[in-house]
Amino acid sequence: MQYLSYFSTMWQQLKKEIIQGDIKSLARAISLVENEKDGYDDFLESLPTSQTPVIGITGPPGAGKSTLTDALIGQLIAQGKKVAVLCIDPSSPFNLGALLGDRIRMSQWYNNPDVFIRSLATRGSLGGLHPAIIEITDVIKCAPFDYILVETVGVGQSEIEIAGLADVTIVTIVPEAGDEIQTMKAGLMEIADIFVVNKADRPGADTFVKNLRMMLAPAFSNHSQEIPVLKTVASKQEGIVELLSAIEQVMIQQRSGDKKSWLLAEKAWHIIQLRRMKGLTKKDLKDKIEAESDQFNMYRFIKKY
Repeated sequence: MQYLSYFSTMWQQLKKEIIQGDIKSLARAISLVENEKDGYDDFLESLPTSQTPVIGITGPPGAGKSTLTDALIGQLIAQGKKVAVLCIDPSSPFNLGALLGDRIRMSQWYNNPDVFIRSLATRGSLGGLHPAIIEITDVIKCAPFDYILVETVGVGQSEIEIAGLADVTIVTIVPEAGDEIQTMKAGLMEIADIFVVNKADRPGADTFVKNLRMMLAPAFSNHSQEIPVLKTVASKQEGIVELLSAIEQVMIQQRSGDKKSWLLAEKAWHIIQLRRMKGLTKKDLKDKIEAESDQFNMYRFIKKY
């Protein structure tokens, strides 16, 4: 009983400090939620609702997502905003920790009091996101930030999970993606609220943008508004002001639509799915399958779960 009381008091104190803007408490709470420490469920349930917008930045590897994120941070800070950034990195095969460490690439913001950057590992998740990304984002929403940026690992076509997390999803590509874009799955193409053609100072950028708009034309029927296609040169801060303006416009449009309900449904689905699979490992399944030997029947086996 005393053990449970200690954790309850600890979580309550953490929540109070996070709301007040204490970064150390925020970092600690993220680690505790990430590792599902005792009481984290009740803590998440007690969090106040927040309207802090979540901006997802996704796209194929090499598109310049980190540079674009860095440029967005700079523009938001120049406007007097406070920004939290979640950088999803590939997992180390040895300790499942973040392998690349985007905080190194965004080192100029590391000690800025208005910027919080956290690298998270995918831990084997196929969607380019951390398994507890929704819970972690909700914790950050309690802190006094104006925007939360989430940069995915860039695993390509499977990272459409970002659409279930972000209020605005930016798909970043480069002019050289002309051949790639022909074979890119519709899922990644259709999740975009905004397309950004980064490194637009390269040859053929204007032609690529024109072709992309033509290619997206059939998809416009599924959207109340045409999907913006913007050019940026993130390394030179070019096009970033226009991108922020487009983000604000998309958020205004979505307030009158039903995307919010679908977004919450996606989040609930993802969390329920993970929790129902909790405690189930491939090794356990393998051992049980081997125990059944020649009597193994796939569908009878699955029915048990």
